[in-house]
Amino acid sequence: MFDLLHDLVDWVLAWADSPYGGLALFVLSAAESIIFPVPPDPLLIALGVGKPSFALVFAAICLLGSLIGAGIGYMIGMWGGRPVVDRLFSQDKIQFVEQKYQRHDVWAILIAALTPIPYKVFTVTAGMFRLHFGRFMLASLIGRGARFFAVGLLIAFFGEPIAEFIDQYLDILFVVFMVLLVGGFFVIRLLARSGSNPKSEGTSAADEAVP
Repeated sequence: MFDLLHDLVDWVLAWADSPYGGLALFVLSAAESIIFPVPPDPLLIALGVGKPSFALVFAAICLLGSLIGAGIGYMIGMWGGRPVVDRLFSQDKIQFVEQKYQRHDVWAILIAALTPIPYKVFTVTAGMFRLHFGRFMLASLIGRGARFFAVGLLIAFFGEPIAEFIDQYLDILFVVFMVLLVGGFFVIRLLARSGSNPKSEGTSAADEAVP
């Protein structure tokens, strides 16, 4: 899995040297909200460092693509229902997001929007669970906007120092990013399993004695 993600990240970053980098950022941002496993952040950073004066423009492109993808993911979950969601994601992931929705409603989207936890799992399942679409999109706007524009603002205001820092510590930053990316998938699995107790709290001693 690590090798596959490594290759995908390399492929994503290669678009930074292409004249179609902005378009690629938009498409990848939308795809990441539905099914693509690699977040658009590495490409956003690479494009922003290459053109610091356009860093906020790239952040806006990233946000727009992500929101459009989130809306499409929501519709896929709503129209496809459980059969489609079951084909896209494991039961651990579905159980995890269901627990979050039960506790926090659509604001659970903020958890995925601001962290390495896979955002796509939340967008598609939000449609399946029929969460309020307007509040779902608002939560996505806040979470994704805060994440992408934080990167854009840092690059816009500290372009040259940030570029030098990234160049100097690129290998370390890449390893950290990959750890966070892979870790996001495992966090869902661990939290889902810890949240599911095979014995309910109301189980009686007599029930437990039954083989």
